[in-house]
Amino acid sequence: MSEIADFSASQLLSLYRDRQLSPVEATKAALERIDTYNTSVNAFAIVDEKTALAEAHASEVRWLNKNPLGLMDGIPFTAKDLLLTKGLPTRRGSKAIIVSQPWEEDAPAVARLREQGAVLLGKTTTSEFGWKGVTDSPLTGITRNPWNTELTPGGSSGGAAVAAALGMGTVHLATDGGGSSRTPAALTGVFGFKPTFGYVAGYPSAHTGTLFHIGLLVRTVTDAAVTLNVIARPDVRDWYALPDNRQDYTVDLDRGVAGLRIAYSPNFGYADVEPEVAALVKAAIDVFAKLGAVIEEVNPGFANPRSIFQTLWWAGAAKLLRGFSPEQQAAIEEDLRGIAKEGDRITLSEYLNAQDAREALGRHLQRFHENYDLLITPTLPVVAFPVGQNRPQAYIDKPQRDWSPFAYLFNLTQQPAASVPCGFTKNGLPVGIQIVSAKYRDLLVLQAARAYETVFPFIMPSELNTNLVQ
Repeated sequence: MSEIADFSASQLLSLYRDRQLSPVEATKAALERIDTYNTSVNAFAIVDEKTALAEAHASEVRWLNKNPLGLMDGIPFTAKDLLLTKGLPTRRGSKAIIVSQPWEEDAPAVARLREQGAVLLGKTTTSEFGWKGVTDSPLTGITRNPWNTELTPGGSSGGAAVAAALGMGTVHLATDGGGSSRTPAALTGVFGFKPTFGYVAGYPSAHTGTLFHIGLLVRTVTDAAVTLNVIARPDVRDWYALPDNRQDYTVDLDRGVAGLRIAYSPNFGYADVEPEVAALVKAAIDVFAKLGAVIEEVNPGFANPRSIFQTLWWAGAAKLLRGFSPEQQAAIEEDLRGIAKEGDRITLSEYLNAQDAREALGRHLQRFHENYDLLITPTLPVVAFPVGQNRPQAYIDKPQRDWSPFAYLFNLTQQPAASVPCGFTKNGLPVGIQIVSAKYRDLLVLQAARAYETVFPFIMPSELNTNLVQ
């Protein structure tokens, strides 16, 4: 039963089709993994075993009748606790959320998966309102890294990343407002993908506005492609949703990278990268060269955009907290309240200037991609660090975003970006490379990630050492 939890979505669907496996068995296997590991890693805000099993039984009947509901019928999935789920509370990692309210809507991505028959296991943990790059909150406590439970899995989608790494479900919906899917992907050794803004509809609107993307955390690139075929659809509730491009992300997924022009930037010209991380990223770049890509080491030619991001994010935090009563605000994490206070001091002129600077940055990257198909960087300059810290020790006295300089940039520019596992440090901690392309070229990012995965299949904790999680 346990190994079933490691099967990909494509494997599960094939086995359902051939009547060699039931969605009930797959769901039970995922729930068994949750029972085994969640006490140690705390990846779930809520698990709805009763409903999940009922949905799995309904899926089993459909498959027996050769009438599956859709492309994901019977696939166990989770949703980050920032995404609405009908019938389950969405508490957003916060004690400020009023639970005794009707929960009558699914977020668009959740709705698309359920419409196709996928089985919702529960809600994964997040930092409070997704405000930081680690996953702990006043509501759910600390989420831990499966490779070393004394370390963080990153965040804010840390629960989804840990669930993916340990097979606690097959597909994991995440969010990404400044690296929140790619950061934990890198620190836990799974595949994280942030699509072009607008391809996956979002609702309700986030306090971070158009920085906020819906992302995925999975164990294989193919699972991301299969899932995107379902969730990359418009929704009338999302004002910014792009038209349906009818893209099949699984077609030509194995095209490879031969002949592609890849820009490699080891540090953007201003970031400090740990030597072991830099060496593993460079080794990954050499793999792409051997696969036939044309590699050029470049400095993309822009200044550190931290101040742009900070202005927009802080203003969004101020907006968020203004929606709560004084009593509710008192229950919110102190550091987030401090950021909101800084956001209240931002003037309209400062905010609009930041928007102008964001547009200029986006134009710069679009022109950059006229010469390069892909841009590859480290996902992060560091590896996992101890829980209980909001940032690595070396960055304690530096601005919050300095320890993740490669991630939030692409929320500003709204480009597709993936974190791909590229190896382990001497201490056994995962490292990721980030693959980016121009807006709307999501399939190209997936093809490059798949090319690397084909040469170096991703390693999960259960495959390497079953005793890692204690």
